Amino acid sequence: MFARIKEDIQSVFHRDPAARNAIEVLTCYPGLHALLFHRISHWLWMNNLKWLARFLSSLSRWFTGIEIHPGAKIGRRFFIDHGMGVVIGETAEIGDDVTLYQGVTLGGTSWNKGKRHPTLKDGVVVGAGAKILGPFEVGEGAKIGSNAVVTKPVPPGATVVGIPGRVIVKTPEKDDSKRRHMEEKIGFDAYGLSEEMPDPVARSIRSILDHMHTVDMRLEQICKSLERLDENYRSPNLPPLNTEDFEGVQDEESQSFPNK
Repeated sequence: MFARIKEDIQSVFHRDPAARNAIEVLTCYPGLHALLFHRISHWLWMNNLKWLARFLSSLSRWFTGIEIHPGAKIGRRFFIDHGMGVVIGETAEIGDDVTLYQGVTLGGTSWNKGKRHPTLKDGVVVGAGAKILGPFEVGEGAKIGSNAVVTKPVPPGATVVGIPGRVIVKTPEKDDSKRRHMEEKIGFDAYGLSEEMPDPVARSIRSILDHMHTVDMRLEQICKSLERLDENYRSPNLPPLNTEDFEGVQDEESQSFPNK
C-alpha cells in the first residue's frame, strides 16, 4: 500500500513542474487526496461495504471538490491536476498513467444499469472541462482537448477537439515533436480554448462565407471585363439580401471567436 502511495506521489512530480517536495504534494494536492480516498472507498465497495464506501466518497468530495464513485476502477499513477469539478462515474475504467485536468466529466448517457461510463486506456490525457460521455473506449495515448464533448470511441494515439468532439490527429507520428507541433497548430490544449474548440460548425460556416466572398469578387471582375468587351452587355442585378436575417450574427461570432 505504501509503495502505491509513493508511486502516486512520484507521478505528480513527473507531470507537474510546480511540485517541489513530497510533503507539499502529500498535503496540498487535492487530486492526490481524492485518489487516496478512492483507493480506500473502492476496497470497501468491492468488499460489499457499499454504504460506507459511498459515505467516504462523499467526504472526499466535500474536502477536494472531486467526485469519484467508489465503483470506478482506476489504474496506477493516475493524476488529477487541480481537480475541482472532476466527476468520475460508477462504471468508468481508467488505465495507468492517465491525466485529468479540472472540470472533466467521465459520465453516462443512459439511466440503464450496466456499463454506461467510458473506459480510458493507458496514457490518456483529458484537458480541462472536457466531457466524455458513454460506454466506449478512449484508446491508449489519446488526448482530449479542453472543453471537448466526446460521445464516440477514440482510436489510440488520436487527438480530439471540439463540440462535438472530432479527431484531428489519427495516429502518432514517429517523431513525437512533430506530433506536438501539429497538436498545437490544429487545436489541442489541456487548459485554454483554441479557435477550433468553441464551435467548429461556426468556424466551418465562416470558412464557407469567406470562400463565397472571394467567388463573388471574381464574378464581379469577370462581369466588368465583359462590359468592357461588349458595350451591350449588362450584368444582371443580384437580388437584395434581407439584412434582418443577419441580425445578431456578428455578436454570436464575436462570442465564439473572442480573439478574432
